Amino acid sequence: MILGIGTDLANIDRIQGVLTRHGDRFKKRVFTEIEQAKASRRKDEAGTYAKRWAAKEACSKALGTGLRMGIAWRDMAVSNLSSGQPIMQVTGWAKKRLDEITPVDHEAIVHVSLTDDHPWAQAYVVIEARPLA
Repeated sequence: MILGIGTDLANIDRIQGVLTRHGDRFKKRVFTEIEQAKASRRKDEAGTYAKRWAAKEACSKALGTGLRMGIAWRDMAVSNLSSGQPIMQVTGWAKKRLDEITPVDHEAIVHVSLTDDHPWAQAYVVIEARPLA
């Protein structure tokens, strides 16, 4: 069953402006070390951050809260499987919220899809609950 769906659209040029103005302060406030390392290896660093920004926004919407009720940016983190597929991990209050909305005898799976076409970056997040075996 679907527990939540979220989407967000981020402007890559806007994220580049924030990176230029606030640099490490912005990166450390919003992104995990893994996300920062991924972006630093990419030619389009701002695009990489923009997609992850959009994913965090989309995840907070799928959780039914938006970025309120105690969810911190770093409570939601995008990484990639060896195949390149993006995955979302939640910790802290985001994990607590996920546990609250997941029915008993089910496991929650957070699906994430990222795309970009300059100047836009977009993310979709679907939270699924699957019955335990």
